[in-house]
Amino acid sequence: MEFKKEDLTLQVAQTTADFARQYIKPHVMQWDESQHFPVNVFKEMGKLGLMGVLVPEAYGGAGLSYLEYVAIITEVAKVCGSVGLSLAAHNSLCTGHILAFGNEQQKQKYLPKLACAEWIGAWGLTEAGTGSDAGNMQTTAVKDGDHWILNGTKCWITHGRSGDVAVVIARTGEPRAKNNATAFVVERGTKGFSGGKKENKLGMRASETAEMIFDNCRIPDINRLGNVGDGFKQSLKVLDGGRISIAALALGIARGAYEAALQYAKERHQFDQPIAAFQGISFKLADMATEIMAAELLILQAAYRKNKGLPMTKEAAMAKYYASEVAVKVANDAVQIFGGYGYTKDFPVEKFYRDSKLCTIGEGTSEIQKIVIAREILRG
Repeated sequence: MEFKKEDLTLQVAQTTADFARQYIKPHVMQWDESQHFPVNVFKEMGKLGLMGVLVPEAYGGAGLSYLEYVAIITEVAKVCGSVGLSLAAHNSLCTGHILAFGNEQQKQKYLPKLACAEWIGAWGLTEAGTGSDAGNMQTTAVKDGDHWILNGTKCWITHGRSGDVAVVIARTGEPRAKNNATAFVVERGTKGFSGGKKENKLGMRASETAEMIFDNCRIPDINRLGNVGDGFKQSLKVLDGGRISIAALALGIARGAYEAALQYAKERHQFDQPIAAFQGISFKLADMATEIMAAELLILQAAYRKNKGLPMTKEAAMAKYYASEVAVKVANDAVQIFGGYGYTKDFPVEKFYRDSKLCTIGEGTSEIQKIVIAREILRG
């Protein structure tokens, strides 16, 4: 199957690349060093429609497909993985969850503000003691009349402090019981809802990662997304789409590292010739280019199936698993090609190297992706 990129996809990619070059690239290292979350840049991206890529125009979004979404995330991540990660989390997780499972009233209320970046979105599933083991989560929601009382702490949350609105999955049944979790929308400023510890991370340092704390946080039942008990089922479907975005994030990081290494290998001379002329370097570049193309094809396949409404759990997991591992390998080889310079912050590949690792962990580790893939293929 050949995936020919339509003119719209190419145009959106070019517009995003131009934006990233002008508004993101000059500040990448400053933001990384200071762990600054550049909210103003996301407001500007909102004006371009990049914060509501998949949201229909009726709700103030761009109304684009997953193919355009992949192109947008990839182009941003080529310049800065941190901004790409936050862009993906806002679109796929918080906004995506409300788009997929919100009722009409909830969509009308939240999607327009999220799509234009008036509000930044967060999404809370993970806890300190329950990462992949979400059925045993400790954050609870207890019914009290026409309200719910939330108690507990979510961790590793993108925009956990700065998000204006969060989709939170809380346990509404017994631990490990079937259908024991429910999703809620919680607005910043709600009594009992606060941001906690901000993580000091290896990479993706300009993308805010923090705790969300709920202390007798009282929210109305109208903020419940879908039926009681459907929260985990909803989350799995949201994560299927989210994995495509993390795969695109990994692809962008890999491309950024590869392009920097390719240019350097042509310009750097040793023994009176560019180092690209040496087989040891040229073979690394050949492997990098091949693996990047293979990752892109897996991502496009998953995005195509998502657009068509076809089953894509396996394809999304494959794309996320392969692309994230490729990003780490390509970034590692890029540092090696740069040699000592690659180990310094004067050149971009050390940041690609640090940022790449998160792609093998976030939204399901590589090991979890293998479990998902194995489960799907063994179903026959």
